[in-house]
Amino acid sequence: MAKVEREAAHLQGPAHAFDAILGLGTNLGDRVHNIEEAIRRLTADGSIRVVARSKLYRSAPWGVTDQDWFVNACVAVQTGLSPHALLKQCQTVENDMGRVRTRRWGPRIIDVDILTFRDLEIADSDLTVPHPLIAERAFVLVPLKDVAPELKLNGRTIDAMLEKLDSREVQPI
Repeated sequence: MAKVEREAAHLQGPAHAFDAILGLGTNLGDRVHNIEEAIRRLTADGSIRVVARSKLYRSAPWGVTDQDWFVNACVAVQTGLSPHALLKQCQTVENDMGRVRTRRWGPRIIDVDILTFRDLEIADSDLTVPHPLIAERAFVLVPLKDVAPELKLNGRTIDAMLEKLDSREVQPI
């Protein structure tokens, strides 16, 4: 896929409140600890600073349903990193925490996704921002609403996207 990086007119949110929104999920081991540890590791060197944080949510598995439930969260962050440097940092945290990629949407110790990055739209072989499956995932939208309630993607509010989904299986811990 050809690299595309441009301002995304379809992404609207509070200017300068945050640079990126990260989605975190885990369904192995001590799930709450895994989320906390991932955030600690992401922010350890000072290049990423959390400016808003969602509650932790318990959610049913999505995509591959024959696995344990997940704990999910979102954090809005400020960073001077480029989108690809942020991705590298997220993947380093995943790898250092023992993430093993065996099957798509399968069990994981930690998953850290870049959901949005400023007002950019990026589509290349390594990174797609905004994350292409946000509107299909209540377990992303519910915590996303905690950190960026006014966010719009493609002109749609988080509430409008949630109306099309069953969010009953996404419960605060």
